[in-house]
Amino acid sequence: MERSKLLVALAGVMLSVGIAAAPSYTSSAPTFKVTITNLTGGPGGETTTPEGMSAGGQAFTPILVASHKAGVTLFSLGRAASVPLQDLAESGDTSMLKSALLSNPDVLDAETTDPNPLPPGQSVTVTVKTHEGFDHISVAAMLVPTNAGFFALNDEQGPTGNKGITLYSPAYDAGSKADDELCANIPGPPNVCKGTGFITTPTGVGVVHIHSGIHGIGALSEAFFDWRNPVAQIVIQRVP
Repeated sequence: MERSKLLVALAGVMLSVGIAAAPSYTSSAPTFKVTITNLTGGPGGETTTPEGMSAGGQAFTPILVASHKAGVTLFSLGRAASVPLQDLAESGDTSMLKSALLSNPDVLDAETTDPNPLPPGQSVTVTVKTHEGFDHISVAAMLVPTNAGFFALNDEQGPTGNKGITLYSPAYDAGSKADDELCANIPGPPNVCKGTGFITTPTGVGVVHIHSGIHGIGALSEAFFDWRNPVAQIVIQRVP
């Protein structure tokens, strides 16, 4: 009888230890710390690319960062942009693309930076969860003022150890809006343009391609707003 009581007591201790151990496993789950730096510059804020070329001045709208399995892509060069990506590239709104990503079971996490534009030469850090096969990263944000310009990482594998990786993005064009450089068709940034953002009927060349830059054909100064690629540096670190 005493032996039975002892076994029951030991079982209770083992169960309580198992329950107490679970939260520590969850809290120690690894994350990706993603730091994005705006490499563009302009008068009073000149920066240079890694190749030493002078860059122009563009701000980044709120930046979307997602962790996912391999094979989740935001776009394919030479193919039409999805409607959620068009919305991001034309208006800077990440909500439609974020919702589309989180509805995909191959996506683990998606976070967006605060609403303030990221000016030339500045950096911002976003943390997203990673777990087992969810070891790839995608990043995207609009360049303003452009008609449908954006930068992105598209299904890049994150670091597996303590050493971080550094990647660069050129400026892409969603191809969904004509590059007329008119403020009537560009939503921002504040004090530059206050025009229309996302449009439902595409007017551009129709496919995602490398952006050709600002040429001064509309309301924007080429000398102030043009750039040389790459436009963004993205540093990814695995923590812990």
